[in-house]
Amino acid sequence: MTGPVSTPIIFDVSSLIASAARRTPNGVPRVELAYAKHLIRTVGERLSFVATWGRFGRLMREPTLTLVETLDALWGGETPDPKLRAQAAELGRRSRGSLLLRGHWWPDRTPADGNRPHYLIVSHATLERPRSLKWFKERTGANVICLIHDLIPIEYPELVRTGVPRRHHRRMTSVAQLADTVIANSAATAAAFRRRFTTTGHRPPVLVAPLGIDLPQPVPTPQSVHRPYFVCVATIEPRKNHSLLLRVWERLAAQLGRETPRLLLIGRRGWHGWEIVRTIDRLARDPVLAEFVEVHHRMPDRGVMQVLSGACALLYPSWTEGYGLPVAEALALGVPVLCSSLPALREVGRQVPEYLDPDDLSGWEEAILDYARKGSLRRQAQLTRLAAWRAPSWEEHLRRLQPLIEAPPEVARRLYA
Repeated sequence: MTGPVSTPIIFDVSSLIASAARRTPNGVPRVELAYAKHLIRTVGERLSFVATWGRFGRLMREPTLTLVETLDALWGGETPDPKLRAQAAELGRRSRGSLLLRGHWWPDRTPADGNRPHYLIVSHATLERPRSLKWFKERTGANVICLIHDLIPIEYPELVRTGVPRRHHRRMTSVAQLADTVIANSAATAAAFRRRFTTTGHRPPVLVAPLGIDLPQPVPTPQSVHRPYFVCVATIEPRKNHSLLLRVWERLAAQLGRETPRLLLIGRRGWHGWEIVRTIDRLARDPVLAEFVEVHHRMPDRGVMQVLSGACALLYPSWTEGYGLPVAEALALGVPVLCSSLPALREVGRQVPEYLDPDDLSGWEEAILDYARKGSLRRQAQLTRLAAWRAPSWEEHLRRLQPLIEAPPEVARRLYA
């Protein structure tokens, strides 16, 4: 993606500097990293960086480039490298310290020649500070482009931590009032945003661009196992509905005893994750269930892909989703998926997965039993459907943004109106 050298690109890396010390980040930092890598590769010297950490401000270019390179190596490695992790943590610490010391430093006001920048935000921190965002937009005349991931805290406040719905409402209000263009990761997210935030006043155009996926290269060889197993890749919190899977496995163990398939839960602990972990701990004390249910909080990406690629299926019984990246990753690996019947997941999986009610315990149990059997016809039918499925790519995602990045701001604002 090349464009007029005269149009500067400003990219917000708040999520990267906040997540710099993590061995296994969640979805938003991964998206921000994918954008950063692409922009560094294609935009060149037009690119500069800002972030929010206590204060909003500009970051030094070279240390930020090094941080992106280090995080790419750390998060994409086969095992977390302690040296890389220490380097990333130090780079993140210095960036945060720089913001706290300098704050709202920006040398350029809106130029007289109309050479106004594009300002791209794909995470949340800056959206929680609408005054800073408004100040920056007025000072630079920037064309503000925001990516939104979901409206779950607003639409399902009972499934998130207290206080998060109010914070997320502030974020989306910032987008509705200050963004010139909105990028949504799915049509479901776009519809939710339009329904709640573009009914009156300023109505920024919304572009739907599904997220791409980054699989390790080469793709890890599946594990050699003696017993069939299933995998759930999701933050361990109530919204992801792990409790349904645990109830299913209790029933399977009662029926099958030692022939019960294994269940691997992969994900960091989220809000109220301790409740799920407490249930897992209870199961671990059961001499039968202990060998069937495993939980992994910090498995590196390559390890996740290796485990997933040998599974009977990915299990994803979530109550609500804005996109569903694990579903796309599993299908890209050629792994069948059993998931909730949600609009966003149907966008990703299309006709391939088996879609189940997230509250249908018997339905999930029946499907899992069938998929665990050698020669399962249901599983084979999904593999046949999967042959025609095409994985979403970052190239395609960013190609949809190309006109926004290449056009001058006054033109870009009208592209998707």
